[in-house]
Amino acid sequence: MQFSDLNLNTPLLNALKDLGFEVPTPIQSEAFNPIMAGKDVIGIAKTGSGKTFAYMLPLLRMWQFSKVKHPSIIIIVPTRELVIQVKEEFEKLATYTSVKIAGAYGGVNIKNQMSDIAQGVDAVVATPGRMRDLMLNRTVPANAIKKVVIDEVDEMLKLGFRSEIELLMDLLPEKRQTLMFSATLGEDVELLTKNRTQAPVLIETDQSGTASDSIVQHGFAVPNMNTKINLLAYWLEHDATMRRVLVFARNKRMADYAEKQLGFLFPDDVAVIHANKNINRRIRTIDDFAEGNCRVLIASDLLARGIDVADISHVVNLDVPEIPESYIHRIGRTGRSGKQGIALTMVSVQEEELWNEIATQLGFSSALNALPAHVEISAQLLPEEENKSGMKIIQARKKNDPDKGAAFHEKKDKNKKVPIKVSREEKHRIRLGKLYGTTHGGLGKKGKKKK
Repeated sequence: MQFSDLNLNTPLLNALKDLGFEVPTPIQSEAFNPIMAGKDVIGIAKTGSGKTFAYMLPLLRMWQFSKVKHPSIIIIVPTRELVIQVKEEFEKLATYTSVKIAGAYGGVNIKNQMSDIAQGVDAVVATPGRMRDLMLNRTVPANAIKKVVIDEVDEMLKLGFRSEIELLMDLLPEKRQTLMFSATLGEDVELLTKNRTQAPVLIETDQSGTASDSIVQHGFAVPNMNTKINLLAYWLEHDATMRRVLVFARNKRMADYAEKQLGFLFPDDVAVIHANKNINRRIRTIDDFAEGNCRVLIASDLLARGIDVADISHVVNLDVPEIPESYIHRIGRTGRSGKQGIALTMVSVQEEELWNEIATQLGFSSALNALPAHVEISAQLLPEEENKSGMKIIQARKKNDPDKGAAFHEKKDKNKKVPIKVSREEKHRIRLGKLYGTTHGGLGKKGKKKK
């Protein structure tokens, strides 16, 4: 099947031709007719399978010109980077139409985004929190929405956006078309889709086999972070096929550390992005990477789905993700559009069990390759590696322990006194004695002091 076999109009076919696309992916071809029929759709397909175009094409095909300025389509995605990318893809497909789309996300002044939308747009793509704000302040009137897309549903739930999505769905009119797309179909995704769709059509493309047939996957036994840096530096120096390399680190600190170490060896060739970088800098960095101005981009796990750069030759994992889905999203950045990709994962002893689980679930060999002979094995450990739990080990001291620590202090003599129980009557006598200066605190008859 080709795109020309679908019920697409000339403007969309011309846009696809400009982009060099002729054959739809399975999720694109299978989702087209149900969406065109106005049905709710749940689309499950692996990363890199073309889910974005799967809902964009029928939405644009169904779009009809309206004099109403309010948007009738909203698209919800989990990250700022995805807002920008989805907006750009939408605009490419809408090149030969008059459809207008706006993007909105947090971290920047909402007034500018409100102004853009108020000028008149047909669709808005936004992060959940920002879309909530736009609906509540009536910039995007909820009652005008006819079609809603929740993209990357599994990632939304993983990032804790369930309550935001539930609120948005409560604001929307009941009579609407709901489209949900996800890379995986877990219990939490099933529950959300069940409660928020009406008689949905489930489209689940083949998820068996490896994460992607177009990706070659290898694991390497590497003892620690500094040795991982040495191995990556060796690859970059000796492997000319590593033209555009995306490196994933578990957290921001590790990403920054890797960028600092590699930056000494490859000046101007290495960049880093993570949540602590402001959105404008992240956008510029991704653009530089896409344009070939830097060879290596290091990213934290949070942005695994926010990077959609064409022709990434290699994905390098500096660690093993804790769940297979995260691994799939990481390596899915390469091997796209029919091209071959390579995924290289560095596995420490502590991560071997995770690696074996991922390999078993995805159906590839978990055998680990040895390090090249010229790669130096570092003995220097980072604090996280010295104490994997990240917590101080406190030895509990037994009661009456003769080996008292430095923080032990002998009680002062006045604090060593053993308290004596005194009856209420005796306390009363003592109090009266202090008041009247008598020895026993008693009073004689008729209130006279005893002599």
